[in-house]
Amino acid sequence: MPMTATYWLEHAWLGDTVAPGVTLDVADGRISAVRTGAATPPPGAAPLRGLTLPGLANAHSHAFHRALRGRVQAGRGTFWTWRDTMYQAASRLTPDTYRALATAVYAEMALAGVTAVGEFHYLHHAPGGTPYADPNAMGEALIAAAADAGVRITLLDTAYLSSGFGAPPNEHQLRFSDGTADAWAERVSALKDTGDDGVRVGAAIHSVRAVPADQLATVADWARDRRAPLHVHLSEQPAENEACLAAHGCTPTRLLADRGALGERTTAVHATHLTDEDIALLGGSATGTCMCPTTERDLADGIGPAVALQQAGSPLSLGSDSHAVIDLLEEARAMELDERLRTRVRGNWTAAALLRAASADGHAALGRPDAGRLEAGALADFTTIALDSVRTAGPPPRLAAETAVFAASAADVRHTVVGGRHVVRDGVHALVPDVPRALRDAIAALYD
Repeated sequence: MPMTATYWLEHAWLGDTVAPGVTLDVADGRISAVRTGAATPPPGAAPLRGLTLPGLANAHSHAFHRALRGRVQAGRGTFWTWRDTMYQAASRLTPDTYRALATAVYAEMALAGVTAVGEFHYLHHAPGGTPYADPNAMGEALIAAAADAGVRITLLDTAYLSSGFGAPPNEHQLRFSDGTADAWAERVSALKDTGDDGVRVGAAIHSVRAVPADQLATVADWARDRRAPLHVHLSEQPAENEACLAAHGCTPTRLLADRGALGERTTAVHATHLTDEDIALLGGSATGTCMCPTTERDLADGIGPAVALQQAGSPLSLGSDSHAVIDLLEEARAMELDERLRTRVRGNWTAAALLRAASADGHAALGRPDAGRLEAGALADFTTIALDSVRTAGPPPRLAAETAVFAASAADVRHTVVGGRHVVRDGVHALVPDVPRALRDAIAALYD
């Protein structure tokens, strides 16, 4: 049966302005009409009180990292010591436990207003590297988890073939490796990109240290042939740059450019430590950049040149990455506030620009350019932020976008609608009623 619905939005962010009294008609998962000037809800319309935004896009996720929250915040260390703890969590997962954990994580995202996630997935095989009977069992578990939690997923199946330049995978990384890029391509080609709006299958190069230079083009060509998104961790740590220079005499960005891996469907994740030439290569090729400020500060990565990248032509998106917190409003706020600390200049982005990074540009990076806007024809994905909480009460409605970005948090999300259907209503998840319990049980199963 075709699904139709009408929603009345007390206040709605319509691109660059906040409009009061907006009515959205939804048919078959898409917005069919947008009308303004309705002071009260029309008969039969579901009222959404607060500020309604397009659904947020979490463009970079490693779902199992959610199990590290709290455990990796004790004591001192570096990115590399954090990675050792991450490997221990990865070693405990099975397809069943991964589905349970990812369902809870994606439900937490829905509670935070996220309607689509880009899952950077490299945990492919059983411990020791033996393929499961279904070689894509772990990826299928993530796809099922997204459906269980009511959010869209772009599964960015990741090639991860080496532990460093010229080095084989270590014992922890055997689960990640298909051996060669050709074997990776054969396996990922068996994943079903259903062509519907719920599931997209894309590709990822874990990093230039994890995919040999002579195999980068195989991954890039696979994505290009399918017009699929291609994501890559890029220059998150200076050590990666130094090792790339030693091995190839160039930066990671230049290596990717020379191997045909940059372009408008490619997204560089982090891009923290770049040269001026790197920035020009990324911007000039329209390669996107996904910033993950809460993870980058948690791992002491540094602050990337987001302003320079955007000015050079690189669209910006946002991700919660390691899920130290899951809050796309905080990611948007942090990108601006980190830049203020770095430059001692306020207002590098408007609230509208930061919301675009958290919504439309993030969805585009995940292969859904028809999401992230409240307009006819767009996917009917939206989220409503309370304007009467202790964090958001006080400012006038015309400043609701600024209030959402610079004061609100995930805790202020009141509703999340995906494909025209309520996934979160009045702060309660419709499919996973007790998300904290689901998280607690799924994480406990890894450590018991």
